[in-house]
Amino acid sequence: MRVLFMIVVVTLFCFTCKQSTENSLPKEEIKLRHVHDTIGFAQYDWQMDSIYKRLQIKDSPNNLNWKAAISPHDDYKYAGRLYYESLKGINANTIILIGVAHRARNYELQDKIIFGNFTHWQSPFGNLKVSSINAEILEKLPEDTYVVHDSIQVLEHSLEAIIPFLHRKNRNVEIVPILIPYINYQTIDTISDELAVVVNTILKEKNWIYGKDLAIVISNDAVHYGDDQWSADLAPFGTDSLGTENARQQDLEIINTCLVDEINRDKIKWFTEYTVQKEDYKEYKWVWCGRYSVPFGLAFANKLNLLESNEKLTGTFLEYQSSIDHKLITVEDLGMGTTAIATQRHWVAYVSIKYQ
Repeated sequence: MRVLFMIVVVTLFCFTCKQSTENSLPKEEIKLRHVHDTIGFAQYDWQMDSIYKRLQIKDSPNNLNWKAAISPHDDYKYAGRLYYESLKGINANTIILIGVAHRARNYELQDKIIFGNFTHWQSPFGNLKVSSINAEILEKLPEDTYVVHDSIQVLEHSLEAIIPFLHRKNRNVEIVPILIPYINYQTIDTISDELAVVVNTILKEKNWIYGKDLAIVISNDAVHYGDDQWSADLAPFGTDSLGTENARQQDLEIINTCLVDEINRDKIKWFTEYTVQKEDYKEYKWVWCGRYSVPFGLAFANKLNLLESNEKLTGTFLEYQSSIDHKLITVEDLGMGTTAIATQRHWVAYVSIKYQ
């Protein structure tokens, strides 16, 4: 009886020790990047469900494996459908997001790409994980090519706009968020080379396939146009219907010249010549807020494809819209709204392009 009692005591002691040890094990530390813009973008799953219904989108599974895409990042009321069009063929579980650094001037950030330390980003569908390859990339990239800066990643809306659309259709998706500040073409060419080599190495180590396991999404809004409620007069063609059409044609010229069909270095350089001043690359020439994210993201995506398959990417135009050229959905009853006006004197354009 005494022996049985001792066995029970020892068993209970061991169980208690095990429980105590398990409870004391450190849990994964979560560093969460919260949603910044709760007006233009959805922060709840029911808001996204309503957005889809109002846009008459039926998001069914598909077998597309686009390698890269350009997506807008403006208010869902204005650009909602083009998010879906841009991202419907992005089905990889790991997405490298290339975003705009709108607040780069505030932090005197330039000439290096910007990473963060966050482990997760808040999404309407739960916390979305930052991929472990974020750290692997930082370990392999030359230190003079990047900075880690959480403060600007907190304030930047150009990537959080895209996340709900990606996360809604794939709850297992993981991201690598990268922002591109002021950066000239020569530096774009150099750092995109470095990043492509690093990511290609990671793909090989993991036996991942570009497009199937990893894809790239580039955040961009096209021309910002008008002479009302901008920091400067952005209407070189005037604000009547003819001026609006001329601005639209200028955008389409840039798209057709630089961003579609077979991609090469010349096209990417031409894009920068269209959008930034030759004498000062920090100043706009034609106001696309993706004047750095687009050439960097496209150079990186194209070079990665060359390393993977010795082929250049091919861009296919999907759609072009502006905040004033189509019927807008209602979002105000969802607790959402707009962050800027949309009139003949103040409008923004969006382009959707896929790359394979």
